[in-house]
Amino acid sequence: MPYGEMDAMHMDVLREIGNIGAGNATTALAKLINAKIDMKVPKVEMVDFQHLASVVGNEEDLMVAVMVTLSNDVDGMMMFLMDKKSGTYLIEQMMAGSGMPVNEEFGELEHSVISEIGNIITGSYLSALASLLNMKIDMSIPYLSIDMAGAILSVPAIEFGKIGDEVLLIQTDFGDEVEVKGYFILIPDQESYTRILSALGM
Repeated sequence: MPYGEMDAMHMDVLREIGNIGAGNATTALAKLINAKIDMKVPKVEMVDFQHLASVVGNEEDLMVAVMVTLSNDVDGMMMFLMDKKSGTYLIEQMMAGSGMPVNEEFGELEHSVISEIGNIITGSYLSALASLLNMKIDMSIPYLSIDMAGAILSVPAIEFGKIGDEVLLIQTDFGDEVEVKGYFILIPDQESYTRILSALGM
């Protein structure tokens, strides 16, 4: 079934995938930064590629993105995206006991820390998805990008725009003293998308 032909039942299933994956990722993040993290119910929607940047903010907003390609039972791409302020906050939480200052311009150390955070968050999300679907999902080494939203989101648009016009966007607000707004963007290819729905009995 093409992305654009989903009914309310399919959207409910995708929302459940969003809930389970985001919950797993939030638990992993809480352990990582050793803090209690509350998560709001994720907002899950299908978004047109051309409107993606405006949904996550302004096309010129500076964002931090961790991208992985997916293989095995699910082929495609996944991205975890957040604004630079949220990224800086998570780095500060990770480095809190080190006594080292955080370079807000993101030097080599900050890049390393945020890559590890993104790797764990994305891996936890995909682990929950793989368990739910009883599938094997492998992910590549994460690729970190810090750029304007429009530039970052042009990458999946070019790579996967030929598959369909829409992507699954999961918005998750989490945090303790400071709210962090994160976005998971899941882009399976058409065959993988069909396999996912089939595994869910659709």
